[in-house]
Amino acid sequence: MSYPNYGPGYYGPPLSHPNGATILVLGILSLVVCQILGPFAWSMGNKALQEIDASGQHYENRGQIQAGKICGIISSVMMIATIGGMLLFVAIALMGGAFSSAGY
Repeated sequence: MSYPNYGPGYYGPPLSHPNGATILVLGILSLVVCQILGPFAWSMGNKALQEIDASGQHYENRGQIQAGKICGIISSVMMIATIGGMLLFVAIALMGGAFSSAGY
């Protein structure tokens, strides 16, 4: 008794986006080492996810891309908050210096 050949599965072989590992590494490095990498991971992650959605195929590393994008978003927000805090500190220091020299 032989079984019928149904052909390849519905999805076929699993696909892997070529930038998946790069996006994940950039996202992790942006959190750990250098926050300036965050916007790059965020942007590349958006582009890769749009490509995956447009293809209609199943990609095995979609989770990696999403994780790298989220790390990039978190890092970008932290970078903006850090820069904003430093600017606020400088503005307060300058205002304090201006008031102290004016005799207040």
